[in-house]
Amino acid sequence: MAADQHDVLTACSTEELRDRRSVKWREFPADVLPLRIAEMDTPLAEPVAAALTAAISRGDTGYALAGRLPEAFAGFAARHYGWHPDPAAARLVPDVMSGIVEILRIVTAPGDGVVVNTPGYPPFFYWIERIGRRIVPSPLAHGPDGHRLDLDRLERDFAAGARAYLLCNPHNPTGLVLTREELTQVAELAGRYGVRVVTDEILAPLTHPGVRHVPFPSLDHEAAARSVALVSASKAWNIAGLKAALAVPGPAARTDVAQIHEEVSEGAGLFGVLASEAAFTDGGPWLERLLTGLDGNRRLLAVLLAEHLPAIGYHPPQAGYVAWLDCRALGWDDDPVEVFLRHGRVGLSSGTRFGPPGHGFVRLNFATAPERLAEAVHRMTAAGQRQGRQHG
Repeated sequence: MAADQHDVLTACSTEELRDRRSVKWREFPADVLPLRIAEMDTPLAEPVAAALTAAISRGDTGYALAGRLPEAFAGFAARHYGWHPDPAAARLVPDVMSGIVEILRIVTAPGDGVVVNTPGYPPFFYWIERIGRRIVPSPLAHGPDGHRLDLDRLERDFAAGARAYLLCNPHNPTGLVLTREELTQVAELAGRYGVRVVTDEILAPLTHPGVRHVPFPSLDHEAAARSVALVSASKAWNIAGLKAALAVPGPAARTDVAQIHEEVSEGAGLFGVLASEAAFTDGGPWLERLLTGLDGNRRLLAVLLAEHLPAIGYHPPQAGYVAWLDCRALGWDDDPVEVFLRHGRVGLSSGTRFGPPGHGFVRLNFATAPERLAEAVHRMTAAGQRQGRQHG
């Protein structure tokens, strides 16, 4: 491991990363630079590693209870968002997606419409259909300044009879973070049309400088009081495989969250609970170092693309560690992700998986060392040149 532990994005060598057995470093052949899966190329935060090591030492590998995780998250929320959720009302779930599914089962009926902003996180689409609800796509507006919430379109979708709104804020894949004013307008629309709001706030700890996350249930509005937020330490501290998240209700949604069956909570992992407790309680300094590195990388990517691939549209995300790249101006008939993989050996996510507005886009994970990010852009540039020669 590299000597400089203060820069968490450079602490692991490529050789060490290729020894990992998680999806990111195992799904492609060894000659591919993988930047698709939302895992970070970091060591564990020191408090998280200590908590897991201590658990292994005492043979603590049984089934999970929520333990002190609700209190740990409530403390984190108070420090970072000025929000004071009731820990006693939160319910342990294995991950954010399973928590969303359970809440939607409780607050909607089969056949009900669920609004999802597009482009959207791919599992939203198949899970909503799998539980017998109807997806109502509500595209984000896209202009020269990037993506923004289209409130007029959202109102039309609410007015047409949708029963719930699955709000991803901060947004995956665009990195958009909604302002308090925008969220208040969403709450007013939801209240007017009787729409239940369920929020995926998994990326909330990863907001970049100048941006502040506002938890939807923290708003002073009846629709916010009836909302449920799904939260987790999994993305910010790179512990997604350990399985722990929380469903956190607004004051008027406590009975809904209480209906989540205990068998769902039993699907969470004890290591996930212990790691998340440590992350929310003592992982702040590590998170600050991570965010410094991510902010540098999102800016570096802008410089690299402007120099080598200026036809690609890129707006640095306000949160998270994925870049939503507009490759439509390249004029390729092929899916850009296939071109970059075939000719550049870079593994990215195809924008088509995120819904029709993602056609011609790719998603790139920049939570890696700056030199690997530069290598990715170099490979992407070479891929574009090879593609041009083939079709020129």
